[in-house]
Amino acid sequence: MKRQSTVDVLRLLPALFRYNDAAKFVKNPNVFLTRALKSGYVSRIVRGVYYNTFRDAPSVEEVACYLRTPSYISCEWALNYHNVLLQVPTVCTVITLSTSVGSRSKVSYRNVVIEYSKISEKLFFGFEPVKGFNIAAPEKAVLDMLHLRGHIMVADELELDQLDRERLKDFSSLYPASVQKKADALNYE
Repeated sequence: MKRQSTVDVLRLLPALFRYNDAAKFVKNPNVFLTRALKSGYVSRIVRGVYYNTFRDAPSVEEVACYLRTPSYISCEWALNYHNVLLQVPTVCTVITLSTSVGSRSKVSYRNVVIEYSKISEKLFFGFEPVKGFNIAAPEKAVLDMLHLRGHIMVADELELDQLDRERLKDFSSLYPASVQKKADALNYE
């Protein structure tokens, strides 16, 4: 078998890849990744997950959803994405079914903190795939914020008139009564 150069292997790997992906192309992935890191060909995001610098840099959203599956982007980050929140958040909240959440599971990428929150399976809905990641509908993002934090942290910065009230009401019917009550009290003016 002909020996492949580091560059040849990296041309075969996607922008985001795991240690096991590299192991499919090289005999000793430890040596390969150590050399690629030292040369600046790859960048480590977290242990066992890398970014291939021969590809376009993945977005914060792509990295966030790649690290935990299944997952979707929600809360302030999703509201900003949908132009409902005027403020640019520095924390990307990711909703997941994974139990690997909490402060120990926070990840920094591009000066943004990616924070994971677990949610029950019955509340894992209301998102759509977009450009390599899943993102909550604006109504779902509001409800997730109310459910996870108990209030909307930046209420005066929200363009609530852009929300679909019927969709919000439909989605909220699956949440606990306390969340439904807070959603009903939102001021749309």
